[in-house]
Amino acid sequence: MYDQTRAQQPADRSPGLAGHRAPGTEPLLPSEERDKIARRLGHAVNTFADTPGEALEEAEGAFDEATEALVNALKERRRVLRAGWQDQDAETQSAELRLALREYREITGRLLRA
Repeated sequence: MYDQTRAQQPADRSPGLAGHRAPGTEPLLPSEERDKIARRLGHAVNTFADTPGEALEEAEGAFDEATEALVNALKERRRVLRAGWQDQDAETQSAELRLALREYREITGRLLRA
């Protein structure tokens, strides 16, 4: 659930409630990255009959690429979430903390269901 708009804002500025997207099914990885990995995995599957060893290495590489990209996306998401609720004034803090908790719960739930 990567929020690119929020990620591009300076770390010392949160978009507040108006800039918050509701948790949902946003992909964790950008579509270009997902497509690239899927093509690589598809290539491995399609070439398995002719070169099984190379196909397995290709599939393993696609897996490694996907896991690395996912870990990086999750680290960035955590950074953005933390920047959104850290150092808030008392008036907005409660609302921002509630939204951050909801986002942490949503993304953690998605990881546990995967």
